[in-house]
Amino acid sequence: MEKGNWKALLPIGVFLVMYLGLGILFEYVMQIPMGFYNIPIVVSFLTALLIACLQNPKLKFDDKLKIMAAGVGDKNIITMILIFMTAGIFVGVVGRSSAESVAYCLLSIIPARFAVLVLFLVSCFVSIAMGTSVGTITLITPIAVAVANSSGFGVPLCIGSVMSGAMFGDNLSFISDTTIAACNGQGCAMKDKFRANFGIALPAALVTLGIFFLKTSGTDAGAAMIQDYNLVQLIPYLLVLIGGIIGINVFVVLLIGILSGSVVMLATGATEATDLLSNMGSGAAGMYETTMVAILVSAICALIHEYGGFTALLNFTKRVFKSRKGGKLGMGLLVGTMDIATANNTVAIVMANPIAKEMASEYNISPRNAASILDTFSCIFQGVIPYGAQMLVAISAANELGCEVSAFDIMPNLFYPYMLLISSLLFIFVIPERK
Repeated sequence: MEKGNWKALLPIGVFLVMYLGLGILFEYVMQIPMGFYNIPIVVSFLTALLIACLQNPKLKFDDKLKIMAAGVGDKNIITMILIFMTAGIFVGVVGRSSAESVAYCLLSIIPARFAVLVLFLVSCFVSIAMGTSVGTITLITPIAVAVANSSGFGVPLCIGSVMSGAMFGDNLSFISDTTIAACNGQGCAMKDKFRANFGIALPAALVTLGIFFLKTSGTDAGAAMIQDYNLVQLIPYLLVLIGGIIGINVFVVLLIGILSGSVVMLATGATEATDLLSNMGSGAAGMYETTMVAILVSAICALIHEYGGFTALLNFTKRVFKSRKGGKLGMGLLVGTMDIATANNTVAIVMANPIAKEMASEYNISPRNAASILDTFSCIFQGVIPYGAQMLVAISAANELGCEVSAFDIMPNLFYPYMLLISSLLFIFVIPERK
């Protein structure tokens, strides 16, 4: 067994102390308003990267740069960054007025008291079709903010419903990177993994719907809050939503949204021609922090992996969990730990795949159930960590629309990941595996 190195995980600890520790201290102990915004996440990750570079002095700095470059150049990282930029441009083009038109149109058709449920269901279907939770959150969050402003529901609750739905689709979509990574790593067909996964995800989704209904029932949403809207401005969002549901490539969908949004905003006079390119640039710039986090995290994790930090985690998991049920739980906690460390559920699955396959063979766990556990637990943790791409994109999109929210405002409303955890534990310890 390859020997691991626990000291290699020090950069993760440094980041957690700086970002989460100081954030909690400022926000809840010192009672500083918006205390978490006083802790720049990019600086925290840069500090962690510096610590990682100072470790292992036997390795030349040029070699460390090559390792970091290989990590940043991973296909999944490049794809994610391109989605960030393209989605940011789309948000910049359609702007706030288009999002509000969508919200007011929905509220004029559907009773306002069901608005949060509608946001959850729409996010579920769009993320399944598009195969990306990040893209879904970027597209639907502006609608959620507008719905919150017009209906009276809290912005964190509405964003929580969008993030919950997005993680549902990320977990089940056939074209999701997590599905592809889990199935290829465990050697099972996607349809088999989907069947095993659906039995875990559907009960969690139904309970989540019930929770959103209970939280919003009896609330006087006030239909009178609906304002005038321009139906023409709905076209870009409708095209994007339809394209996502049909299953068109996420980049094609976003490009259609950008082109149609440009035409509509110019034709309706909502945007001046001279401001259109500026809005595109502002939208892309709004994704700066999220993009930098993706780059820095991939570089840090590449060094940690090279130093043996992840090997230490893998070896520890194998030693602790002995029984078959324990093996399943060990798989889940393994990929969850990887996700906490990498803030990327696809990367976490790829890293956990080899040891998970050994555990599946040792504990006689079917490939489809192993793939389902890896995908499900990675989505559970990715859906709630405050520094994950999904959370950062949601906060960034909300801030672009003038709504200041923090991750810890949204986290109590992420009911689907919490229900998915409960459903997964029942699946592991209560429901027997089919032959």
